[in-house]
Amino acid sequence: MNQASERSVALIKIIDEFNLEKIYVPDNLSEIMLTRSEIHRPGLPLSGFFDYFDPLRIQIIGLVESIYLSKLSLEERYQRIRAFMEKRPVCIVIARDIEPYCEMVEMSREFGIPLLRTNISTNSFVSSIISSLNVHLAPTITRHGVLVEVYGEGVLILGDSGIGKSEAAIELIKRGHRLIADDAVEISKVSEKTLVGRAPEIIRHYMELRGIGIVDVRRIFGTGAVKETEKIQLVIKLEHWVEGKLYDRMGLETEKYNILGIDVPAITIPVRPGRNLAVILEIAAMNARLKKMGYNTAEEFNKKLEEIYKPK
Repeated sequence: MNQASERSVALIKIIDEFNLEKIYVPDNLSEIMLTRSEIHRPGLPLSGFFDYFDPLRIQIIGLVESIYLSKLSLEERYQRIRAFMEKRPVCIVIARDIEPYCEMVEMSREFGIPLLRTNISTNSFVSSIISSLNVHLAPTITRHGVLVEVYGEGVLILGDSGIGKSEAAIELIKRGHRLIADDAVEISKVSEKTLVGRAPEIIRHYMELRGIGIVDVRRIFGTGAVKETEKIQLVIKLEHWVEGKLYDRMGLETEKYNILGIDVPAITIPVRPGRNLAVILEIAAMNARLKKMGYNTAEEFNKKLEEIYKPK
């Protein structure tokens, strides 16, 4: 299991993503990396309070900050902006297409701070950029397995090498389901409750089938057979059938698999010749959906048994 990696995203990528206007950018713009998903509206810093100020966060100047600065004298505004810019924030974004103060433009050049602008309202921009940074900077690990979408459920298939994960996945693709990743799955924790999986770029849309080699799923089955990312909603662990081992036959046991601190519903499926894994995985995905909708087949069946055999 790989440890969660520290993530960063290039500022230029965020500029392109949000189509931000470049009022001033330094020559080393391509080297500037963002490492914080939190942003900051610097109302207090512009008033002179810098306790807990984090210069690695994107600073957003909105209507409130702009009006506050407009009410200061020229000398006081110059001093407040200078004290703020001397902290060298990673970048400043002005919202609502507000015209920047000439002092801010001048000091951006002096201190080499990117000064950007958007026509989006402050709250909308803050919400959008936080969501984007949460995805770009989410804690990420790589797991050996296969990720497929089955009836809208993101199913992560785990198991020993050679147990049949890719073969089961290719059968699912033939039955109309979609591949996200084969062999290596990059898993990101995008929120406290959500895991998203994707394939490393170099192997995206490819699968390895023993005896055949590498196949391009997108070219063989079409673009509808692949997907870039998917939430991980169910983990299925494949293991070799062990004679005499007691397996859950009712489905009453609740199994969880922990990834990056999030418990994901899990099922262990024993594998032996003659079992149609693709059909079993389809049933597992549909049953998981039923449980999320509030219907647990095993519990309902158990209740019926209790009603039949309870003492009268």
